[in-house]
Amino acid sequence: MRPKVTVFGAGFVGATTAQRIAERELADVTLIDAPMTENMPKGKALDMMESACLEGFDVTIEGSIDPAACANSALIVITAGVARKPGMSRDDLLNINAGIVGGISDNIKKHAPNATVIVVSNPLDVMTYLAGAKTAFPKNRVLGMAGVLDSARFRCFLALELGVSHRDVDAMVLGGHGDDMVPLVRYATVNGIAVEALLPKEKLDALVTRTRNGGAEIVSLLKTGSAYYAPSSSVAEMVASILQDQKRVLPCAAWCTGQYGVKDMFVGVPCILGKNGVEKIIELKLNDTELAQLQASANHVRESVKKLNL
Repeated sequence: MRPKVTVFGAGFVGATTAQRIAERELADVTLIDAPMTENMPKGKALDMMESACLEGFDVTIEGSIDPAACANSALIVITAGVARKPGMSRDDLLNINAGIVGGISDNIKKHAPNATVIVVSNPLDVMTYLAGAKTAFPKNRVLGMAGVLDSARFRCFLALELGVSHRDVDAMVLGGHGDDMVPLVRYATVNGIAVEALLPKEKLDALVTRTRNGGAEIVSLLKTGSAYYAPSSSVAEMVASILQDQKRVLPCAAWCTGQYGVKDMFVGVPCILGKNGVEKIIELKLNDTELAQLQASANHVRESVKKLNL
């Protein structure tokens, strides 16, 4: 019997995430949106199912406006919420999306108490904290998708700058999913070659800045929405590692209990993802500057969490 994944939010990120999961045959998928959307999630699900014979997948995709449809899910992805507009920060979405994510989390606790939850809604680290508080699930079963996306952007910019295959670039971004994220230049490589040996510091600094502004750059170009292709691919990577117990090492917003000097907070750190969700947080040897940046990013998340008044 195939596992079931429910995606809350049938907008661009949610629908594309459902499509990625289905086309990789990771699970049967249920796509849920708010009652006001009427039959929209059913329509998108049917459209995807009609591509099954062409794309060669055999999982099922269903749409619903009933939160109870998430029952029996092994994994739930929360993408619902308002997207950024040009000039907005992720933090500007806090109050609006807290109500949406909070309500979804209540329904997850009620209908799918054994699920693992991946949060994508912004501000991501804060919404992950909210989902953890509302569901009261063990902290290893609640995590946020941020580091995989931010790392993918960093890797992309490095590959484009160097004119090399994207497959040969490895890099990691830690910290909160915001302007103070921490791309780890020292750990970035091209097929084992340190990027610091390939690019001058000023160029690497510029790529770090572009990575931090990666989401805003896309928002400014789209005008009426935010990124969804790379975010959905990032979610699918995490879903595969958890459902297939791959033990991938991926940067995720995970509950820290003292690692990197961060305690009782969700922040982006390297994690081993397997069937139990976050199975281990890996502590890298950071220098003083990197550690200070990571802790500053975590403190920003902590200050934003206080605004939830939980």
